[in-house]
Amino acid sequence: MTVMTATRSESAASTEPASELINTMAALPAGHPSRARLRDQAIEAWMPLARHLANRYANRGEPRDDLHQVALLGLIKAVDRFEADRGVDFAGFAIPTIVGELKRHFRDKTWSVRVPRRLQELRLAITGANSTLSHTLGRSPTVTDIADYLNISEDEVLEGLEGARAYNSTSLATPVTEGGTELGETLGSEDTGFAEAEARIALGPALASLDEREQKIVSLRFYGNLTQSQIAEQIGISQMHVSRLLAKALTKLRSQLDGAIA
Repeated sequence: MTVMTATRSESAASTEPASELINTMAALPAGHPSRARLRDQAIEAWMPLARHLANRYANRGEPRDDLHQVALLGLIKAVDRFEADRGVDFAGFAIPTIVGELKRHFRDKTWSVRVPRRLQELRLAITGANSTLSHTLGRSPTVTDIADYLNISEDEVLEGLEGARAYNSTSLATPVTEGGTELGETLGSEDTGFAEAEARIALGPALASLDEREQKIVSLRFYGNLTQSQIAEQIGISQMHVSRLLAKALTKLRSQLDGAIA
């Protein structure tokens, strides 16, 4: 009611003509030739209402232009769905439609990490309960207080609070020290050096399991960086034979290394 009063006071000169436009359009049948023109005029006439409602959600991390677009989408939906014969004035129908579209935008589009819709709605419920209980209790509510108020388990409250952490994110490039160290530099990562060290240790016994010719071919190929043709010429066999022996040797090595590292 407050929003409607404020909106009407801001645009008193244009509200009545805007109401007449929407009522005239809504009274026409769907296929009437004048309906499309009146629809466009009605949307334009009620755009100040959409912008006013969008501005209420500004400074929450979303660009104002994006919010105006979302509110306009809600206005268009309200214009297309409005039925004048139900006895509700258009502002009373359009405001919850536009506000609902804006809230849906924040619920669905502004989470840094996508979480299930259930957790998104749970977060909103917990936020509302926290605000209400803080006022009535005179202190910050506990998990038990919120669970009792919402008639859910404490585990569900904790799950909702955990899911709420996905709403905002911090860039890995954020400085965390005066020296310029970034957040990403403080995070650990998988060290592949341990696996490589294990492989090197296991490689010696694995190579020893090959016969002398297989060892020489592997050595020339991977340590001498020779091609199969060059190896064939040096050993005195065909390139095809080198290829078969190399494949056989590598199969043995893989088997040995897999068993040793596992």
